[in-house]
Amino acid sequence: MKFAVIQFPGSNCDHDMYHAIRDILQEDVEYVSSTATSLEGFDAVMIPGGFSYGDYLRSGAIARFAPIMEAVKEFAASGKLVLGTCNGFQILCEAGLLPGAFLRNKDLLFVCKQQDLRVVNNQTPFTKHFDSGETITLPIAHGEGNYYCNDDTLEELKANQQIVFTYQGDNPNGSLANIAGITNKAGNVIGLMPHPERAVEALIGGKDGLKVFESIRDEYQNLGGQA
Repeated sequence: MKFAVIQFPGSNCDHDMYHAIRDILQEDVEYVSSTATSLEGFDAVMIPGGFSYGDYLRSGAIARFAPIMEAVKEFAASGKLVLGTCNGFQILCEAGLLPGAFLRNKDLLFVCKQQDLRVVNNQTPFTKHFDSGETITLPIAHGEGNYYCNDDTLEELKANQQIVFTYQGDNPNGSLANIAGITNKAGNVIGLMPHPERAVEALIGGKDGLKVFESIRDEYQNLGGQA
């Protein structure tokens, strides 16, 4: 299986993502520049966290216009898997690949800590290694993680089981309905504010995030791919 890790000016979690896939998951992975125009030959796309284009205007607002994003849209439309973490989630929303938008954290402060989450839907290509209702812990690090959408969109997210992870114990940013991660309607695009790529080894605080990547690999294999 071959993963693409997109690099925007200002990305700072791209190396974490690359390490998680190459060294821990032990799958093929390449960096892809934001100026590239093709994702041919890749089986899954990862959009990492960071501060793409300095988060000018608002998080993800400039990155959505990068040349690679047209290829990402085509990739997603073909049914292949796309994961965006933190800034990657913000970019996916700005690009229209996921519904909703992001506001500043409720206390207007950057938050960086280990966060408990509840697995709401374990029947997505990204969550099949989790138990339904399971509590997991992943790190968060963001200043604009306050997810928002209108009432109709929220009801649609609930009806379609697109809410995949919610914050448990406390809501660190004011996110609507405690939302920490959602998918698109088709279920092949996911955005997460937490960082699973930073939780793949016991040495650095836990391995809960590894299940996300293992789920992706298993989905690929189940669809007839060869990892």
